[in-house]
Amino acid sequence: MSYKLKREEFKLLFDTYFEDVRRYILYRSGDEEIATDIAQDTFMRVWEKQMEIDPQRVKGLLLKISGDLFVSQYRRKQVAANFFSTFQPANRSSTPEDEFSFQELIKAYDAALKSMPEKQRTVFLMNRIDELKYKEIADELGLSVKAIEKRMSQALEHLKSHLKDKITGLILLVLGWGLTRNTIGKNK
Repeated sequence: MSYKLKREEFKLLFDTYFEDVRRYILYRSGDEEIATDIAQDTFMRVWEKQMEIDPQRVKGLLLKISGDLFVSQYRRKQVAANFFSTFQPANRSSTPEDEFSFQELIKAYDAALKSMPEKQRTVFLMNRIDELKYKEIADELGLSVKAIEKRMSQALEHLKSHLKDKITGLILLVLGWGLTRNTIGKNK
């Protein structure tokens, strides 16, 4: 027999299985903070989607959801971490200063991503790294497309504010390099 959860039933479900779910993710991740976050996200997903719950299979369902969330989070983090290691700027006789500026931009981008609120970061990485459309992200997260648009807008604003100085410096560096090259070419 399946049924939709009421607030009291959800509280009982949470109180009964939260530690089991958290422990399961802790064993997989080795990180208590990640385990707690994913366990909370698991129960939030159950509540937000008002899932039909079969009492005989509830623990298996919760462990499946939490495992999927863990794998999804791990995959996004790996892709994001590998993004800059595989991306290299066009090598036009870059100077040590150019390389230093690029490395500084990478560090600033990484710091901006880490400081970005989790919900915004998730949407941003799903769109930019996993290349999912807003509709696909909305379906996967169980949200409206408007909510995804808002989170993406907030994520881009967050990056803009955190990378403004670095990007301005990088643009000036590139423009300066172009002007130097043009000036040198005209003097010949």
